[in-house]
Amino acid sequence: MKHVVALSGGKDSTAMALRLAEVEPRNYIYVCTPTGDEPPEMIEHWLQLGNLLGSRVLPIMADTLDNLILKHKAIPNFRMRFCTRVLKIEPFVRYLKAVTPATSYVGVRFDEAEREAGDYSQVEGVVMDFPMRRWKWTLHDVRNYLVKRGIEIPRRTDCMKCFFQRLDEWYRLWRDRPEVWAKAVEHEERLGQTFRTSGRDSWPTKLTDMAAEFERGHIPQRARNDVLSDLQCRVCRM
Repeated sequence: MKHVVALSGGKDSTAMALRLAEVEPRNYIYVCTPTGDEPPEMIEHWLQLGNLLGSRVLPIMADTLDNLILKHKAIPNFRMRFCTRVLKIEPFVRYLKAVTPATSYVGVRFDEAEREAGDYSQVEGVVMDFPMRRWKWTLHDVRNYLVKRGIEIPRRTDCMKCFFQRLDEWYRLWRDRPEVWAKAVEHEERLGQTFRTSGRDSWPTKLTDMAAEFERGHIPQRARNDVLSDLQCRVCRM
């Protein structure tokens, strides 16, 4: 029986993997499913976790987000979320089939009764286990545990070019990762589609129009604290 722990790198899967190693030690196989669009700090986080767990986090990578967009001639959206299926779910299912019999450990908390996490038990020879539900761990437990272990989760653990992103996350991408922003704009211009859904808010839908707003000094509310903090740091350095 193989024991497979899928690590998205978020707070829940991180806490689950570390705690499992402490209280239910086994020869775990730790895996992740990168899309090639994660921020550098997310890659560093997976490497750090591998060091803490004493076992490398194995990347299962079928393709990259940019290649997938070109192949499908479409930008993923909430109605057509093929990116998750092709880059994460299907590669993980193929991996489980290759290592059966296996137990797949899933980082869903006790206070997430309605949350689904993929029914991998449909794969013959695979059993799903939800340790945090067994432990009755809530969000409060997860956060406390990570603080105790001195683990800081990256601000962004998902793709940098994601249609689910909030306005402040698009702003930070424009500000901090201009090369990634340029690639997102390139996709929009080539395909005549947008990452953002029209009518979602009062901001422009196209990234080029959004960038124009940023350049005029219009900053999303959630990102203003970053700007204030940066200004305060400059004052201190002076």
